[in-house]
Amino acid sequence: MSREKEITIYDIAKQLDLSAATVSRGLKDHPAINKHTKKKIADLAAKLGYRSNNFASNLRKQRTNTIGVMVHELKSQFITSVLAGIEKVTTEANYDLIIAHSSETYKKEAANALNLFHKRVDGVIASLAFDTENLAHFEPFERKGIPVIFFDRVFEESDGTKVVINNFKAGYEATSHLIEQGCKRIAHITASLKRNVYSERLRGYKLALAEHGLKFNEKLVFLNDLSEEASRNNTKKILALHPLPDGIFVTNDFCAAVCIQTLKEAGIRIPEDIAIVGFNNDVISKIIEPKLTTINYPGLEIGEIVARNLIDHLQGNSDITLTNTIIIKSELIVRASSLKKKK
Repeated sequence: MSREKEITIYDIAKQLDLSAATVSRGLKDHPAINKHTKKKIADLAAKLGYRSNNFASNLRKQRTNTIGVMVHELKSQFITSVLAGIEKVTTEANYDLIIAHSSETYKKEAANALNLFHKRVDGVIASLAFDTENLAHFEPFERKGIPVIFFDRVFEESDGTKVVINNFKAGYEATSHLIEQGCKRIAHITASLKRNVYSERLRGYKLALAEHGLKFNEKLVFLNDLSEEASRNNTKKILALHPLPDGIFVTNDFCAAVCIQTLKEAGIRIPEDIAIVGFNNDVISKIIEPKLTTINYPGLEIGEIVARNLIDHLQGNSDITLTNTIIIKSELIVRASSLKKKK
């Protein structure tokens, strides 16, 4: 099946016996073209299926009005809320988005970066995959002066602009809350410690234990790929411990929900036998029974802040090279899953 020829302004000009320049101005609603002519041009353009070639005209201006967004997964409610925040701001500023996801692999992340570079995006917003070891695949953007902002999963020691929460403080608060509820043997289910978000939450967990005179036991730390199967398997490992933990701090609400379900199936009472705290304040935290104590991680606001900083830079209203880390406030939300001490 042969492809239909792309309609150009020259085809419209020929049929209406106008110059290409007049058609071009008419399509752009130029005040020098009268209303009647504009309507004729617009009607024929619609009838012929004309598409404006923004890409070509933007290339002449050395920009595409497109922003690349690189995320590590698309199934997370946190990521979808960040994307909603980004989309809200970019739409208002007339920017298009190209969304790429790495499926948690560096290899795909590097291929996505190269693809976005060749698509000539004006800027990039990125959150890193589990196994990304360095930022070499972002160097082509840097060399061309194309701004890159990282959010959530970042390299904290890198110079670029980052939008994060204080994961160390959040991990400390989640663990301290369990200790205040009387927990003395607290397990921690977390993910790849190569990523700042998980290593920092673990650091907060350790400090809370130390400050309350509880000994850190690495056998109570379980690494997870955040999948349902891994979360279930880790919970089964916890159930095999003697003595059982009396509290679990889980680095992700979905994992925490799987953990609660698995514990309940084994006859464990939540929170009487084991108190649970999750992370992110996903919708599932309000649906699971008992409702889940968690850390609120405001994805929508993070998306808006990342996008606004990038667009302000692109429009010359600010310079993100002067900004290093933007820290967004997070907070502990206490629900029934952790309340051993009844009010």
